[in-house]
Amino acid sequence: MSSAPFSPAADRNKEPILDRLRELLPAGGRALEIASGTGQHAAWFAAALPQWTWQPTDADPQALPGIEAHCSILALPNLLLPRRLDVLAHPWPADGAPFAETAFDAVYCANMLHIAPWACCAGLMLGSARVLRREGLLITYGPYLEDEVPTAAGNLAFDQSLRERDPQWGLRPLAQVVVEAASAGLALRSRHPMPANNLLLEFARS
Repeated sequence: MSSAPFSPAADRNKEPILDRLRELLPAGGRALEIASGTGQHAAWFAAALPQWTWQPTDADPQALPGIEAHCSILALPNLLLPRRLDVLAHPWPADGAPFAETAFDAVYCANMLHIAPWACCAGLMLGSARVLRREGLLITYGPYLEDEVPTAAGNLAFDQSLRERDPQWGLRPLAQVVVEAASAGLALRSRHPMPANNLLLEFARS
């Protein structure tokens, strides 16, 4: 995939995340990916989960051609072309015809909350609650701050570097994320420690 964008971090974490998705997701369905970035996860998961239709999206229009490159290289029937979606938009997405309510069995979002304004957390929760089916899952991945868990030195340094780049960025306290989810009618169902001091979180309707 030399013609498509490549993120070493996305390449490293794709297999551990896929292992968890296989445990948490049902055999098949429709998944909406938020903040697809390079498109590597969308391509990897669609190839590994052929019974799942995968819809990649990103808020940055400049990211869409790279995601489309991954889609075109694989040419998988269950990997859809990317759409522009800003979680703060209502309704989702932001590039035309909105998604139908309860259209998806899963929403997947990796490494967005800490590189976006805090309002995007509420946007993610509210939008996910609208498009998820009754038994659908919201799955997030990334680093978080936890009251009862010491923060790794690397995550503390990462948090500081993010806030220096943009005061609106930074690692999010998990407790606050859970509160935002509850406001949208979603509850934290499970927490899974992942490599490199990350967490994979599973939210479902409360």
